[in-house]
Amino acid sequence: MDNKTLADTQSFQKHLLIIDDEENMRHMLTALLRRFGYVIDTASDGHEGLRKIGKTQYDFILCDLKMPRMGGMEFLKSAKDRLETTTVIVMSAYGTIDTALDAMKLGAYDYISKPFKTDEVCLALKKAEERENLKKENLWLKERIKEIEGKYKFGNMVAKSGAMKSVFNLAQKAAQYRTTVLITGESGTGKELVARGIHFAGERSGMPFIPVNCGGIPEALLESEFFGYKKGAFTGADRNKKGLFEEADRGTILLDEIGEMPLQLQIKFLRVLQENEVRPVGDSRTKKIDVRVIAATAKNLEREVRKGRFRQDLFYRLNVLPISLPSLRERSEDIPLLCQHFIRKFKKTMYKDVKGIAPDAMSSLLKHRWPGNVRELENAIERAVVLAEEPILRKDTFPQMGASEEDAEGILDGYSLKAAQKLLEKKMITKALIATRGNRTKATQLLEISHPSLLSKIKTYNIS
Repeated sequence: MDNKTLADTQSFQKHLLIIDDEENMRHMLTALLRRFGYVIDTASDGHEGLRKIGKTQYDFILCDLKMPRMGGMEFLKSAKDRLETTTVIVMSAYGTIDTALDAMKLGAYDYISKPFKTDEVCLALKKAEERENLKKENLWLKERIKEIEGKYKFGNMVAKSGAMKSVFNLAQKAAQYRTTVLITGESGTGKELVARGIHFAGERSGMPFIPVNCGGIPEALLESEFFGYKKGAFTGADRNKKGLFEEADRGTILLDEIGEMPLQLQIKFLRVLQENEVRPVGDSRTKKIDVRVIAATAKNLEREVRKGRFRQDLFYRLNVLPISLPSLRERSEDIPLLCQHFIRKFKKTMYKDVKGIAPDAMSSLLKHRWPGNVRELENAIERAVVLAEEPILRKDTFPQMGASEEDAEGILDGYSLKAAQKLLEKKMITKALIATRGNRTKATQLLEISHPSLLSKIKTYNIS
């Protein structure tokens, strides 16, 4: 046998340690198991066994339970942290079922009663080898799945389109620094998911991530919510309270819908970004903070600056590293992948055996405009899984999917522009309400109309 063949053979040989106080038993097992290709070491008790495993990594250990100085149970307890990749089979002439269970609780894989036939030892080792092979195969498959998913994921986002891969690459780079990031995109495109991905992929991942919707806090409370307040600063301030910036210290704060922030508060945010300090309401002193700021908005801030609704200096402070998320209709190739992702998610929580989507239903999903983007698609899949009575989601489980552009002529009778406008308005309002799960404030932002106007149209068109 040449040196290369010998080296290859040795690399596949299994290392086995026999721990037994009886010399005849050690000799018999050594002679038997060497015939099956094992590389054998022996030890006369648990103490010697501990020294052996300190020098050599063993695949298997055959260990007697009753030995002088240190028995098998003591050995298992002492060696527990060093046997994570080693399979231990215990042996005893005095054991019971309870003894075997106690040994397995300490990490042993199997138990053999003495006296035993040689076939029993070989069978136990064969089963152990099969188990180890399955464990390694399982680990390999898990790593392979992670590798495949890694190509299409960032944080909790799923995509394979070129546009989203560029977003993932940029976000991955942003995660390595504390640079301020401005994420823009339509409602439902996943701005908060990108922000979370940036935080948890970076060195601040163990610190707080505080998401705040700037449009969801009453204007009168904005300053005290963000900067905190001192006891007695105003009526009801009966104690000192930390603001959101302090809560996020050494972590990340997400300023979602930053375009909704009032002008008078924008100057104070500018100071936080410039000086890294906040002053609680009612306090004369400032506090230093270390916060990574990520801002997000569905608005065009440059247009808001031109109209005088957003400070130019704050915009430039926020727009250090801009990340623009494409709408779902701009990356329709992601729709099948997202559908499978959401099906897997909802079939687990609803305990339904849903496997996929029928071709005609998928065709409708691909043609849909998705004004609510990924959030609207997620809602559509959740609703379809609820309605599904078969493993495949049919077209009739997506009732919110309106007629395609090819069917538009069949929707209208006559030539009235007013009638067409009313029909379109009703359809768009319904879509917006579905996409926002009935949140009328967010629906007004999608539709770009006022809240009173939305309420009036809901009543006019009898939209439930």
